[in-house]
Amino acid sequence: RLGGPFDPAARTGPLISAAHRDRVEAYVAAGLAEGAVLRCGGTRPADPALRDGFYYPPTVLDECGPGMSVVRDESFGPVLTVERFRTEDEAVALANDTVYGLAGAVWTQDGERAHRVAARLRAGTVWINDFHPYVPQAEWGGMKQSGFGRELGPSGLAEYQEAKHIWRNLAPRPQGWFS
Repeated sequence: RLGGPFDPAARTGPLISAAHRDRVEAYVAAGLAEGAVLRCGGTRPADPALRDGFYYPPTVLDECGPGMSVVRDESFGPVLTVERFRTEDEAVALANDTVYGLAGAVWTQDGERAHRVAARLRAGTVWINDFHPYVPQAEWGGMKQSGFGRELGPSGLAEYQEAKHIWRNLAPRPQGWFS
C-alpha cells in the first residue's frame, strides 16, 4: 500500500523527488515499449491524497529480456523485472550479465542449490529466500560498478583505517642486501 510517512498501514512511501519519479516512470515506459508485459502498478496513483506527491506504485514487468534498459539500468524505484530461464547456468548468466553487483537473491526450496547459485553470483550480498534483511555485523558493499567499498562489519571498519608498517632493526649489525 502506498502512503505517507505517518500512515502506519503504508508499505511504500514516496520517491525522493519529481525528477526521480519521472525517471522511474520513463524506465517502465521504455520497458513496455521494448516488449515487457505489465502485471501490476505502472501508473501514478489516482488517490487524491497521493496524486500530487512523488509516489509511484510497486510495479512488476514480466517477459523482460536482458537487453531492455529497464533490466540493464538501475531505476532506484519500486520496479521488479521478470526474466525467464530454463537452467541454473542460464539463471546465473542472466544475473551476472550486468555492470552492477550490489545485491541479489536466490529463491529455491533446495538448500544445496541455493548455496551453489549464491556462490556463483557476482554481488556483494546474496540473500537466500529473503530480501534485504539488515545485519550490522556483516559487510555491506557491491561488486563491479556498485557501491563505494565496504561498510559495516570488520571490512567496513578497515575502510576507515590506514595501515602503516614501522620496522626497527635490533640486530647487532646490519643485515640483508643493504648492509
